[in-house]
Amino acid sequence: MRALVLVSMLVVALPAQERPLPDFDTFAAEVKKRLATDEERQSGYVFTERRLEQKVNAAGRVTSESVKVYEVYPGLPGEDRYRRLIEEDGKAIAPVKLAREDTDRRKQAEEYARRQAVPSERQKDAQKQAKAYERYTAAIEDIFRVYDITMVRREPIDGIDTILATLTPRPGARPRTDDGKVMQKFKARAWISESDYELARVEIEAIDNLSFGLGLLARVHKGTVATYQRRKVDGRTWLPAEVTWTGSGRILLVRRLRLRGVSEFSNYRRYTVDTTTTIGSNP
Repeated sequence: MRALVLVSMLVVALPAQERPLPDFDTFAAEVKKRLATDEERQSGYVFTERRLEQKVNAAGRVTSESVKVYEVYPGLPGEDRYRRLIEEDGKAIAPVKLAREDTDRRKQAEEYARRQAVPSERQKDAQKQAKAYERYTAAIEDIFRVYDITMVRREPIDGIDTILATLTPRPGARPRTDDGKVMQKFKARAWISESDYELARVEIEAIDNLSFGLGLLARVHKGTVATYQRRKVDGRTWLPAEVTWTGSGRILLVRRLRLRGVSEFSNYRRYTVDTTTTIGSNP
């Protein structure tokens, strides 16, 4: 009798395990529609970022550590997000210093508003933003040009069914953007929400050394890894939750650095003109 029960359970379980993966072309097309950088995802929010950075020696021991906590606000059009440092290594930033920074930021916003009142300047900014968007969409195309993408299996993340996919650089691929050329130096694994077609987790690893600044300023070494995790906020929007990185490199090709770090994002709130400068404690 027990054997029959076990057999019946197996028969019920098998179809779930062997359910075919989605059609690649259809699934990839939906994912492509929703691809966006973390910066774009966070652009409409105020949130808290806690950033831990460590330097380690050849034996893997920590030689120095820095912990910074920021309030992060949307940047002015065409610029990075505005990070307001509120705590460093466990010590709150002095209110006087914060007030000075807030005054400087307000002046920048007022200057931007004055510039936008001039039609020619407004047109320049619009053209600059359009060019940035074109570059971004071209880089998205390069993802599918550079990588051989294979759907592997289903894996749950935080109770959500995801499709695990591997991204391996294609030999002889010809990217059309600088971002695409960088992609050729990395392999990746991605976990994508099956129901939302959204990236839930990405792991990347450098498969070759990568130089910046014509190879004279900095170099990231083979084996450097980074992980990006996103979480569904308010039951609808996928936003960055954590970024981790570890690896080594050189600055000016002389000073060798071994680094690891974690950035944690929390306490997301929709940004409005009435948003206060104090985010408060994490939920």
